[in-house]
Amino acid sequence: MRSDRTDLPEDLRDRIEARTGPIDAVTPAPAGNHADIAATLHTAGGRIFVKAARKLPDRDGPEVTSLRREAAVNPHVAGLAPRLRWRIETEGWLALGFEHVEGRPADFSPDSPDLAALADTIHALQAVPCPDAVRLTVERRWRRELEDTAPVVGDTLLHTDLNEDNVIIASGGRAYVVDWAFASRGAAWVEPALVVPWLIRAGHSPRAAEEWVAQFPSWAEVDPDYLTRWAMTHAEVWRKRSETDPAGWVALYAGLFQHWADHRSKARRR
Repeated sequence: MRSDRTDLPEDLRDRIEARTGPIDAVTPAPAGNHADIAATLHTAGGRIFVKAARKLPDRDGPEVTSLRREAAVNPHVAGLAPRLRWRIETEGWLALGFEHVEGRPADFSPDSPDLAALADTIHALQAVPCPDAVRLTVERRWRRELEDTAPVVGDTLLHTDLNEDNVIIASGGRAYVVDWAFASRGAAWVEPALVVPWLIRAGHSPRAAEEWVAQFPSWAEVDPDYLTRWAMTHAEVWRKRSETDPAGWVALYAGLFQHWADHRSKARRR
């Protein structure tokens, strides 16, 4: 749940306005869940997108940790992500001010022209050397779920959440990737694999989704049997989470992974 901007400490509000100038209006972000505040600020000097999170009493907490990851990776993904213009940390809060990108969420449906922009984005992302600033690894993230983490180990920079809301299509068809809360280091095939459920949600069959991600050379690097087990594991992990997490997208995500896992299981038995 998002807090209102008025919940921010007065000193933080003052510091933000010192950067932006007087704020004429605030438009809350329609999606996303990795910050307490996420909104577009309308100022005389233009618009800026702000994300802010409150620390826990004795540590950062998950939202602040996510913002730190975003700030750390931002200089290394210039041209792929909106530019981080400033950061402010005071009174137990961390706030990031990003370049505002005018655009719309991508459309991943079959035959959508946005799929070309998505492909270009993944190719470009997989060509970026993973900076030392990215310390989160996929094998560490999934060590409790996966019996064998060796196939996910690698040195590729991964966004790991390229859903339609996180790919913004600006004028001219240019794509920007937002919400780098879980930027990670790992095997290159993991990125297209995590796109498959979102392609299925957009109307692709599991087979068609796999055919689409096969354009990335890294896709051929993963053992098919391991990929099947990986999809099945993720389906079960998200199903269990949906039993205690009321967020609708959790159950949706579990169902998408299950649909994909069922397809792979049937194909393996043939």
